[in-house]
Amino acid sequence: MLQPKKTKFRREQKNRMKGMSQRGNQIAFGSFGLKALENCWLTAQQIEAARQAVSRHMNREGQVWIRIFPVKPFTKKPLDTRMGKGKGDPCGFVAPVTPGRILLEAEGVSLAVAKEAMRLAATKLPIATKFIVRRDYVE
Repeated sequence: MLQPKKTKFRREQKNRMKGMSQRGNQIAFGSFGLKALENCWLTAQQIEAARQAVSRHMNREGQVWIRIFPVKPFTKKPLDTRMGKGKGDPCGFVAPVTPGRILLEAEGVSLAVAKEAMRLAATKLPIATKFIVRRDYVE
C-alpha cells in the first residue's frame, strides 16, 4: 500500500477542496491518461486497485505512472463511541483530488488497449473520470 515513510504530525485537519487542480493537470510522462472530473479523497487501496486493473489488462507491457500519492492521514473513531473525548486514531492515508488532476498515465500500448485499461481502472474509483490522449500522439 502507498503511504508516506514519515509524517511530521500524526493527525491532520480536513481542509476544503475547491476549484480546479492547479498542478498535475497535464500529461507529463505517457501518451494516455485518466483525468479526474470531481473532488474526492482517494484512499491508498483505491489507487492500488486501479493500478492493478491497468497493469493486468496491459499484460505488463508498456509503462504505467501513478500521478497521485496518499499523503494526508485520516482518522476514525471506534464504533459505539460517544461524541467528544478528542479526535480519533489515524487509520489510513488519502490523496486529495480536485477536478482536472491526472490520476494515471500509460505508454507503450495501442490506443484501444490503453482506453480499455483506463476504463477498467475508472470502475475501481469512486469518482467520474475521463480518458485523455496526448496532443501530439500519432499511431
